Amino acid sequence: MLRTALRNLLAHKARLLMTALAVLLGTAFVSGTLVFSDSVGSAFRNRTAKSLDDVAVSVTADGPSPGALDAKAVDKVRAIPGVTRVRPSVNGTTTVADKDGNPAGREWGSEGANYVPDNGRSDGKDSRYPLRTGRGPSAAGEVALDARTADRTGAKIGGTVRLAVDGPVITKKLVGIVDTDDPRVESGGSLALFDTPTAQKLLGKKGEFTELVVSAAPGTDQNALAAKVRAVLPKGVRAQSGTDLAAEQSKLIDKETKSIRNTFLVFAGIALFVGVFIIANTFTMLIAQRTREIALLRAVGASRRQVVRSVLIEAGVLGFVASAAGFVLGLGIAVGLRSVLNSTGASLPDGPLVIEPTAVLSALAVGTVVTVLAAWLPSRKAARIAPVEALSAVDQPAAPRSLVLRNTLGGVLTALGVAIMLYVTTFRDSSGLQAAMAGSALTLAGVIVLAPLLSRPFVAAFGRVTDRLTGVSGKLARRNALRNPRRTAATASALMIGLTLITGFTVVAISADRGVDRMGGQDLTADYKVTSSGFGGLSPDVARTLAGQPGVDAAVPIRMTGFQSGNAPAGLRATDVASLGKVTDLKVREGSLAAVRGKSVAVSDEYAKQRALRVGSSLPMEFYDGKKATARVAAVYTKNDVLSDVIGAPSLVDPHLDKVLDQEVLVKAAPGASADLPGTIRKALGANPLIKVQSRDDLRRESAGSIGDILFLMYGLLGMAVVIAVIGVVNTLAMSVFERTREIGMLRAIGLARSGVKQMVRLESVMIAMFGAVLGVGLGVFLAWSGGHILRSSFPTYEMVVPWGRIGIFLLLALAVGVLAALWPARRAARLNMLESIGTQ
Repeated sequence: MLRTALRNLLAHKARLLMTALAVLLGTAFVSGTLVFSDSVGSAFRNRTAKSLDDVAVSVTADGPSPGALDAKAVDKVRAIPGVTRVRPSVNGTTTVADKDGNPAGREWGSEGANYVPDNGRSDGKDSRYPLRTGRGPSAAGEVALDARTADRTGAKIGGTVRLAVDGPVITKKLVGIVDTDDPRVESGGSLALFDTPTAQKLLGKKGEFTELVVSAAPGTDQNALAAKVRAVLPKGVRAQSGTDLAAEQSKLIDKETKSIRNTFLVFAGIALFVGVFIIANTFTMLIAQRTREIALLRAVGASRRQVVRSVLIEAGVLGFVASAAGFVLGLGIAVGLRSVLNSTGASLPDGPLVIEPTAVLSALAVGTVVTVLAAWLPSRKAARIAPVEALSAVDQPAAPRSLVLRNTLGGVLTALGVAIMLYVTTFRDSSGLQAAMAGSALTLAGVIVLAPLLSRPFVAAFGRVTDRLTGVSGKLARRNALRNPRRTAATASALMIGLTLITGFTVVAISADRGVDRMGGQDLTADYKVTSSGFGGLSPDVARTLAGQPGVDAAVPIRMTGFQSGNAPAGLRATDVASLGKVTDLKVREGSLAAVRGKSVAVSDEYAKQRALRVGSSLPMEFYDGKKATARVAAVYTKNDVLSDVIGAPSLVDPHLDKVLDQEVLVKAAPGASADLPGTIRKALGANPLIKVQSRDDLRRESAGSIGDILFLMYGLLGMAVVIAVIGVVNTLAMSVFERTREIGMLRAIGLARSGVKQMVRLESVMIAMFGAVLGVGLGVFLAWSGGHILRSSFPTYEMVVPWGRIGIFLLLALAVGVLAALWPARRAARLNMLESIGTQ
């Protein structure tokens, strides 16, 4: 039976080619994901390990500990036996301006640090930052940059560099360009180096350090050394060994790469699931074509178990070979994923491909097991073929009872899934997420099971149109599609799964995008928002400067703090209440904003309802600095997306801020203002790279930009499943043509032209593709409508929008898929020799 299985595999290799391709693509997705995540994780770990090569102990202040890490602390640590060097570091955020005055690096990776010459080096170089050219900074007016930042800014040795830390622009002379292995800088950030006193002044406090990096003699126990460091330093100081620090970083990297890996594996699983339909369809058709052969094997003594084993061996060999080829293709996918994600701004570190044994074994095992499982039911059908069927017809209709059972099961699954999804519509928060996932899976599974039943009315209705337009070819195509509804359904289901997910994601994404648009535009009437790209806020001078600029009607600063009232946290925003009406659509329901001064506040209607407040009520406030106050409610306004729950005067907020800074400044342009008002604003603020000036359209694009990126990423990931589904259509049609060789020969003999044969195959393909597309689009819209309700609490402006234009494109693409998938099978059918076809047994 083993020889028989291998002979059958080789004898039908052309018919199994498309099946092998489906397994290959699905496995390639799995292996590519595993290799990609392993490679990225390894690259991050290598970068981190390299940056920690000389770190035996890292000493940091655990929270605000004034004076904990100063020169005395450095001397104490340096005196510990085994310590060879103590590098006192000062780190913080420094934004370097590029040629256009914009930040030269990403906000989260804009680093500033001190340049510390190594002990005992006469050349004054810092080994942590190898010099590429020039020298290290040694005076207050000097700076060094990393090579990539220097390229982006166009700065040259001896030229000037514009940068900002937490306020006005600073200009310094560039004296050196360095290399760095800091992962944040290599991933798109920037690095500016100062001499130590300047770094302390700009990034920290005079005489204090952010971190002490301790190096030790070879063979030193790092954990024991960390304990000694803790012993000589005051409380509030954290000393962590280099090995522990590396392990901690490795765990964080593994966590991040695991989330990426799991996300991609979900889509790889979808692609393999689609492939299951193709594999099962292929083996079902092969067994139907080999009925006589299997019956003869049974007649000469083969047991049912041997027949099952023969089919499963055939499937196993096919799955293993296709998986091996898929793994090789997966290496290319791993490289492509890195490039694609980097093009979207991911800035993944470079590194070699890492091929772990688990990735190889997983890819081979998954592809082989999926193929064998998909062939299991067809193999059992083969085992039930009786020896007396050796002379019977090849194509047997499905048993009515099995269809009844299948339809009953499908009806139950679909009804249960739909009921759960209707129940999900009663949710208004994310607590219904698990129910939505379960309901979606049950609904999709139920429709897949019901697909043979649903195919009959759809194909009959579609056939009425084709009958009128194409005559005999349309009738033949309709009857061919209805001849075996299971086969039609299985082929269409593969396409349906992909389009269900694509349609669902599209509807949710477009609806969310419109919601963001409404959220950003319904309450904000200011023309521009000015913020800081750093995390320190804006100086109050910014609003005062902008208020006097030509073309500016109003510049309203907003600063914020938090408080608790009755153990419930809330936000308090302070501003010039009299000018709020110029920059936001604030609707007062009770009281007057003019009364908001001193310890009087205005509250949103939602907050007032939650706290049972009204005009004249007292609001106890406990601020995060420990101070308490009692405010009087002077007004109640309709909830506003620009403002927080509570609005007060600056005099109420300022005493509770460590440093009085504005979170943002809302700018209203005067009538007839220049279109280049953003440029005027930036120029008035010294072209500071920390300053962001965004119009309402900019804010909308910033909020919704990631939605579009995610949607197109979903298209790319689900595209693999659609490609496999297309392969399934081609495979089914090709094998159907082989199965109907004699029939096609008879049709040609009684006068059907070659063009008619081609048209018949094409129309059958289009019927299958459109059936899958209509089911997929309809199911996707339903699941998006019902599941979208769980977004309402966190996304109040979300409202379902059906993107009819994109849905029309999906249907047109399905039509194109049907036409293109039939090209090869139709051509093959039309080229069959008439007499040879009639004589086929």
